[in-house]
Amino acid sequence: MDGSKAGPPKEMPSELDATTDEEYASKSNLLQEFIKISNIDKAWTFNSGDGMGTQTMFSISQPNLLANKKRKFMLSAAISKGNKNSVTFQWSPFPVEMTGASTIVPSPSGSKLLVVRNPENESPTQFEIWSQSQLEKEFHIPQTVHGSVYVDGWFEGISWNSNETFIAYVAEEPSPPKPTFSQGYKKGGSSDKDCDTWKGQGDWEEDWGETYAGKRQPALFVININSGEVEAVKGISKSLSVGQVVWAPSAEGLYQYLVFVGWSSNTRKLGIKYCYNRPCALYAARVLLHKSEANELELKENSFEDFPVVNLTQSISSAFFPRFSPDGKVLVFLSAKCSVDSGAHSATDSLHKIEWPTNGKLSPSETIFDVIPAVLCAEDSCFPGLYCSSILINPWLSDGHTMILSSIWCSSQVIISVNVLSGELLRISPTESNFSWNVLTLDGDNIIAVCSSPVDVPQIKYGYLVEKDIWSWLNVSSPIYRCSEKVRSLLSSLQFSIMKIPVKDASADMTKGAKKPFEAIFVSSKSKRDGACDPLIVLLHGGPHSAWTTSFSKSSAFLSSIGYSLLIVNYRGSPGFGEEALQSLPGNVGSQDVSDVLTAIDHVIDMGLASPSKLTVLGGSHGGFLTTHLIGQAPDKFVAAAVRNPVCNLVLMVGTTDIPDWCYVESYGSKGKNSFTESPSPDELTLFYSKSPISHLSKVKTPTLFLLGAQDLRVPVSNGLQYARALKEKGVETKVIVFPKDVHGIDRPQSDFESFLNIGLWFNKYCK
Repeated sequence: MDGSKAGPPKEMPSELDATTDEEYASKSNLLQEFIKISNIDKAWTFNSGDGMGTQTMFSISQPNLLANKKRKFMLSAAISKGNKNSVTFQWSPFPVEMTGASTIVPSPSGSKLLVVRNPENESPTQFEIWSQSQLEKEFHIPQTVHGSVYVDGWFEGISWNSNETFIAYVAEEPSPPKPTFSQGYKKGGSSDKDCDTWKGQGDWEEDWGETYAGKRQPALFVININSGEVEAVKGISKSLSVGQVVWAPSAEGLYQYLVFVGWSSNTRKLGIKYCYNRPCALYAARVLLHKSEANELELKENSFEDFPVVNLTQSISSAFFPRFSPDGKVLVFLSAKCSVDSGAHSATDSLHKIEWPTNGKLSPSETIFDVIPAVLCAEDSCFPGLYCSSILINPWLSDGHTMILSSIWCSSQVIISVNVLSGELLRISPTESNFSWNVLTLDGDNIIAVCSSPVDVPQIKYGYLVEKDIWSWLNVSSPIYRCSEKVRSLLSSLQFSIMKIPVKDASADMTKGAKKPFEAIFVSSKSKRDGACDPLIVLLHGGPHSAWTTSFSKSSAFLSSIGYSLLIVNYRGSPGFGEEALQSLPGNVGSQDVSDVLTAIDHVIDMGLASPSKLTVLGGSHGGFLTTHLIGQAPDKFVAAAVRNPVCNLVLMVGTTDIPDWCYVESYGSKGKNSFTESPSPDELTLFYSKSPISHLSKVKTPTLFLLGAQDLRVPVSNGLQYARALKEKGVETKVIVFPKDVHGIDRPQSDFESFLNIGLWFNKYCK
């Protein structure tokens, strides 16, 4: 049964009266209308080979509420280009569900498709090689070779070589043997069939924290797709976690290089999810091949042991997302050295390149050239710096030196082109609107992208170059983002704008970037209802070094559709505004960020856009830190609050989180990076307490809803529970919902649904 058809809950919460019961049911039905809108996760294009144009394939996901999983499916279209002012996508009649598929990766030519099916238990990983019409090969890789293939978007790396005979990929290294006991220790292990034995746990292995709980070390493997033979890449230090592997261009002779990212873990593995401040480097391993008797290329025995693994980026503290230019002469990569060097978990990116040696001889002293350096402080309307969360596998236009990237630019996401030879950068998505744009894939020298806004469901766009540096964008009719007439009608009654808000009480010792205005996205009804302002939800992002953009959000659109204006604040410290503004926040959390939010609220009140008597506030993670600070520091300002996995007490968090260094850097500034320790001193704990919302708890009187993930390693559930219990103890109205199997994001479909349904009802209780 389709989860989107699920009706309202059969049993309502016991405390609901008949009126609230009806509201619960109606809001549940409306939220489902938003939830069932699909998302495009990836897209690819393929030449048809007959000169008739290209084919495009979209990987799509949709929440399945009943199964509490994401449903994944594929939808294809043929692209027909008429004159330069028209393009038609001829869509296949129906999508095809990819049941059980963990990921799919087309080969470079588009003639083959790899489907990976990861096991949910100790069964083998399945590799399937498909041609256009049938399954060509199927291989089962036992757990003794490796565990699940990484498909997480960070360690994830799956790469076909140029002649499509080998695939390099990242998977969990095999489980180490565990001790067997029988009345005592049994030497040599034991059969699982023995009734009088049991397996011990063995040594504890540290993982990479949030979302990686129980995952083993990521390691590098190569599979021969003709024989199914799998070989681990040897010569890589055991202290190195690897990811993002790509094949280097073919060289003369029977060898090829693999280039991959390595993260060292000689000491503790600190949480890596969303944390770009973990040092990493690009490495190259040489693969030696030979001709078999069948005249096919095969891996030579011990081929990885004959050549040392080379660190290509020793002179820079961070290097990831390696991409080779089409001619193989340049290796381009992103760097988060601003994050690594300062300790901030996410800061301004930079883009670099290495000239790949034509003789295939690599050395650790390869010269690294800057393509786009970090921007400290941008002039008004100018490029604020690079903020990329991903790069296409093939981001190149046909000239071979122009990359197409998506990057945050103030409060919007934009598409930019970068000439890696000259460093010239252009914003090529339209500048006349505040919509957000994201590149999906390239069709030759054309771009398939998606654009959206807080009040506009995503729309596929097709971009082409009209003349030098001038791009035109065409609408593409698509079945993917269709929504109900009810949702479309509600969204059509809304509007949004980006507000520039001057910094209050800027001091002389601040950097220029820290004094520049910050931004907030304001979403409201096009007409005031009964001449009065709608109640306002102040929406606060986490991080703190993340940002809201004007991209469409189903949960936010639901809240604005039930009668709320939204003030979505990108306080100083948010990426997208230059490195000086971002670095102004560490050391000043709980004060500067609080001041920025209060300034933004006063700004919309002074403009007559919000009523001071109908203010609510919502935030998760550091946004929850801000929310609980606000209800303590401004106890009479908000009628209701809601928090998702909030940071409430840094003293408690520093000893339980997967990122204790975060507590030091955000409390002390960049100097906290060097003072971080696993055994905080009394003075450090005193500072952590003074920076924490719990230090203001005695003043709180705002009714507060807590939404907590019991498996959260980033901000463990004890943080929110302690604060909620303390509020209850002093008589503040409090509601707590704990999701037993959720991690920090609370993004399992049922949990996400229940969270935002309760947020809407909680705010209605005090505003309507």
